[in-house]
Amino acid sequence: MGVVNLTPDSFSDGGRFSEPDAAVEQAERLLAEGADLIDLGAESTRPGAPPVPAALELERLLPVLRRLRDCGRALSVDTRKAAVMRAVIDEGADMINDVGGFTDPDAVAAVRDTPVACCVMHMRGDPLTMQDAPVYRDVVGEVRAWLAARAGALQDAGVGADRIVVDPGIGFGKTLEHNLALLARLDALAADGRPVLVGVSRKSMVGAITGRTVDQRLPGSLAAMLAAVHAAAAIVRVHDVAASHDALAVWSAIRAAR
Repeated sequence: MGVVNLTPDSFSDGGRFSEPDAAVEQAERLLAEGADLIDLGAESTRPGAPPVPAALELERLLPVLRRLRDCGRALSVDTRKAAVMRAVIDEGADMINDVGGFTDPDAVAAVRDTPVACCVMHMRGDPLTMQDAPVYRDVVGEVRAWLAARAGALQDAGVGADRIVVDPGIGFGKTLEHNLALLARLDALAADGRPVLVGVSRKSMVGAITGRTVDQRLPGSLAAMLAAVHAAAAIVRVHDVAASHDALAVWSAIRAAR
């Protein structure tokens, strides 16, 4: 999954793709580099980020989505708002990636009678507050139970089990230790039978371990991505598709040779 941030305040690219032309060019570049799907986000969810109105989110999203919908690959939209979900589904989105985990009943209703895939992500709190001293007794068990409950709620509402993906939410209301524990035990999340999506590309946990700034975190991001795939990730959300594609190809070839 290649990431394209349409926000002017993204932690990872500083707003380089906030204009539609730049965003479309970046998406096409990531597709050419081997992305199987593109994730478009128009509201920053970095720690401390304030929410934006649905109208502004759609103003950023729709011109890009409309130009990409015939690209031949799946398009995901990263949003927490039911109104945005409905609009982008009408415009051809294939997946809704909800960092709020479909806790809003209106969000569940927005996806229920559609064919779109649904990514349920775990987040403790919201982007404004999520890193204010998060505490867990058993982070793996608690995140697993929460994801299972939200996936179950979607299924109870009529969303087919084959449409649901889960994401432990690395960096969303977790300390470095919590993130490491979740990445090491992704198999526990996958044991419930749902594909696991992991996004760790360029995140602060990589910086905390390596001491590198955002623009220097590619090697650490690749290491974390490969560890996640080894532990059971089915989808990896990355900014650097070409490097990730090559790393996965070499890793897979070695695994196959065993």
